[in-house]
Amino acid sequence: MALVGQYYCGGDSQVQHQLAVTGKQAADVCVLLCGQELKIYRIERNEELIEALYVLERQFWDFVETDTPPPVDGTDSAERALRHLYPVDRGETLDFSQSKELSDAFDELLAIRTEMESLKSTESHLKQRIESQMGEASKATFPSGSVSWKRSKDSVGLNVKQLLTDQPDLLDQYPLTKPGSRRFLIRA
Repeated sequence: MALVGQYYCGGDSQVQHQLAVTGKQAADVCVLLCGQELKIYRIERNEELIEALYVLERQFWDFVETDTPPPVDGTDSAERALRHLYPVDRGETLDFSQSKELSDAFDELLAIRTEMESLKSTESHLKQRIESQMGEASKATFPSGSVSWKRSKDSVGLNVKQLLTDQPDLLDQYPLTKPGSRRFLIRA
């Protein structure tokens, strides 16, 4: 079963839900490894996980029934949902200074940003120490791992700015509108 979870992300929850719906005690999951080898894994019913799924599914359905967006959770899907729900701003300013919860979240965000900047600086310093000792070497090994420092292949690009200077009518012939996005900027 560990192998199933390794290759079939989220599979155990899906199979447990199917077992709950069907009332079955076990399910066989077929896995085709590298398009070559077929493996069959038996997954036994897990009542504890099924009960946890029921709770989560009930919460989800409550959101659907009340037309309420689920709370944000820091995932990429929540970020995409927010960008989809609120693609433009109205130019309005909201005052959250009376909201302790949001003010605390803002203060924590400021502290985390400061910590991240410090960590990024430390990361750069450590990386540069190793690079300076590597010189022109491609790889360095350590007891706990290795690093590689290789030059990527050269690439050829199009100097669009120069092309449009030389042939400005091309922009009218081949326009490409890129939609803007909202940026989250912090000022303290």
